[in-house]
Amino acid sequence: MENLSPISVLVRNEPGVLSRVSGLFARRGFNIHSLAVGATDDPKVSRISVVVAGEAPVIEQVVKQLRRLVSVVKVSDLTGRPRVERGLALIKVKAPPEVRGELLQLAGIFRARVDHVDNQCLIMEVTGNREKVEAFIDILRPHGILEMARTGQIAMARSQGPMADHWAEGGGREFQDGTYNISRAAQRLAEEMTQE
Repeated sequence: MENLSPISVLVRNEPGVLSRVSGLFARRGFNIHSLAVGATDDPKVSRISVVVAGEAPVIEQVVKQLRRLVSVVKVSDLTGRPRVERGLALIKVKAPPEVRGELLQLAGIFRARVDHVDNQCLIMEVTGNREKVEAFIDILRPHGILEMARTGQIAMARSQGPMADHWAEGGGREFQDGTYNISRAAQRLAEEMTQE
């Protein structure tokens, strides 16, 4: 089974930052399993959630390379840490009337929603950790998946973990496990945000 590691990256919310981050992965030959980007509570900072395939040395190298990027504020490898992880899948599956009841029961077991019904198919929405989403997809395969779309996984450490709100903590404080990026660029960003 492939080792998949979720990494959470806080970056300056500026044009081209996603291109620079994904370019780093391409140049170094790192395999991205999923990628999701979104706003944080601070409009100047975005969160990139990336799931990377590889053993521990590869993941360590990914984290080190990300910390070198000027636009990166903080990087945290969430592998093996208590976290909440979610992804979403929309799955269009064949649903002739004779099997529709069974499909609805399966949706209930996985707490999936039915978003569309017509004479030939259902579109179901399932949300959960990677294992739950993949299990639901596997259980639907024999029924005939017609089309599927998935989001990248997003992850957040539980409680006061490594990605706790840096700015609410007063900025600049480092956790003992060294999850904050301490590059000069990150320090400059923290100073700029403190002044505003």
